[in-house]
Amino acid sequence: MDPHLTDIELSDAVQAIRDGLLTATDAGTATGSPLRFELGDIHLEFTVELRRDTRAKGGVKAWVIDAAAEAGRATARTHKVSFTLKPVNAATGTGWRIAADTEGDASHFTADGG
Repeated sequence: MDPHLTDIELSDAVQAIRDGLLTATDAGTATGSPLRFELGDIHLEFTVELRRDTRAKGGVKAWVIDAAAEAGRATARTHKVSFTLKPVNAATGTGWRIAADTEGDASHFTADGG
């Protein structure tokens, strides 16, 4: 298996989540959708392998391990890491919303759900 496809640094995995959320935000704004979502806490869990990175002056980096690769490695070298991210709008300090800037219109909904 190509190591470039399996070796994902933990920080890159978290950055991919951030990028995906920003893409969803942009898509909601671009389509003019009246539906708005407030993003809640994000719970992530990864199996990681800690490796000393000689390029980072002896620092240690966490690399995400996929299930197939994990089976072939000694369990003593892998660790479960889980954490919760609470997304916040950097400009306002409030929760992050994924949607258009305008409020939705519920006038087409009826009390009976039809």
